[in-house]
Amino acid sequence: MNSSLQTKSTDIQSPAGATFDRLKAAYRRQPYITLEERTDTLMKIEQILTRNEQAICDAICTDFGNRSFHESRILEIATSILGLRDARKHLKKWMKTQKRHVSMIFMGGKNRVIPQAKGVIGIIAPWNYPLFLVMSPLTSAIAAGNRVMIKMAGNSQNLCSLLQKKFSEMISEDIITFMPGVGASEFSTLPFNHLIFTGSPGVGKTIMQSAAKHLTPVTLELGGKSPTILLDDFDVKVAANRIMAAKLMNGGQTCVAPDYLFVPENKLKAFIDQAKSFTANLYSDILTKDYTAIIDSRAYARLMDTIADAREKGAHVIQLISGDAGDENTRKISPVILTDVSSDMEVMQNEIFGPVLPIMTYRKIDEVIDYINDHERPLALYLFTHKAQDQDHIVTHTLSGGVTVNDCAMHVAQHDIPFGGIGNSGMGQYHGYEGFMEFSKLRPVFKQSKWPVAVTPPYGKTFDWIYNSILKFKWLK
Repeated sequence: MNSSLQTKSTDIQSPAGATFDRLKAAYRRQPYITLEERTDTLMKIEQILTRNEQAICDAICTDFGNRSFHESRILEIATSILGLRDARKHLKKWMKTQKRHVSMIFMGGKNRVIPQAKGVIGIIAPWNYPLFLVMSPLTSAIAAGNRVMIKMAGNSQNLCSLLQKKFSEMISEDIITFMPGVGASEFSTLPFNHLIFTGSPGVGKTIMQSAAKHLTPVTLELGGKSPTILLDDFDVKVAANRIMAAKLMNGGQTCVAPDYLFVPENKLKAFIDQAKSFTANLYSDILTKDYTAIIDSRAYARLMDTIADAREKGAHVIQLISGDAGDENTRKISPVILTDVSSDMEVMQNEIFGPVLPIMTYRKIDEVIDYINDHERPLALYLFTHKAQDQDHIVTHTLSGGVTVNDCAMHVAQHDIPFGGIGNSGMGQYHGYEGFMEFSKLRPVFKQSKWPVAVTPPYGKTFDWIYNSILKFKWLK
């Protein structure tokens, strides 16, 4: 081959660039990975997670400063394993070639659609759910037959190093490679065949700009201020328990956490009283091991400043656990509810990402709908009502990434519905079948019949008859 054609995929051979070229070369050697090979890789990933459960929890806890082992197990390890099992169960069906309709005009021809691997997929994962938000897109990418490079957050490097070691012992690095210490800017400029990023909208815009250099398709899973609505017919105690449980898991550092709450005016006091009681039963104090720390000092300071800003601008700050408002050494903040909030407060302008819940009251549901629609489209929306008419009205008159009715965040754990944002909260979707499709190229193939209808010059009466027949006969489609 002419040496001038033997070019590298990347202009500068950084470690990440060299790794990308290695995975791309592996894809070129074997562009199709069989069902058996994909299933085997998915099984090996599950084995890595189960055999190293305690080490994974320890690494996450170290990265956080304190992360409840129970939360790591149920929110990260269990959800990852269940997603792997679901993919293995349905993968044979997902991979099947799809037969498609052929128009009567092309009688005798055949149409089919083949889902094929895109190639090398890049995953940029955040720190807040550092295992699940790697394993979930990884499951989809491997199910679709791709090679995968993974860049984890700077705050998750203990876990990243552990996963790199354990994965390399069981799975070829020509299939899955972790990249400890690599920056997002270096990683996102590689010419991936698809790139998925989970993080903030601001960084998401930068990632998209970097990917645009190579026209790399992107899936962006971003955050946002997810609204929660309590309607008058729903039991306040049940709603308060479910909302506070979702709000406080992982110390409030969840992209689909309820970010602010609307309650009817006559339900405010009852909700606050129940929230206090429920939270006190969850955590005896903020230093308990079950209460997760804020990820770093900068995030801790930001949250404390956010609470102070709200107080200075007239909000009523209600601390839900007795004791100190925060502990700088452990980076733990006492859960608080804010009432009398206004739009000029920091807490109502940006995603909170901490144990702070602003509450607003309303009289008519259309006031709530107008408020939600006046702001960026959120990653999730939650509503509590048993009335089907109200459920349908709110869902059809708003738009968000996903919806959970009569609970919070549970839609994320469903394998047979897609997960993804819209607008400022992201683009694209994955989980289950939609994840398989997101990382596949649906390749259309048309096979011509032995005796096709030819429409070629010189045009004349035959052409006129064919053209008029196409328009005249409605059954001809």
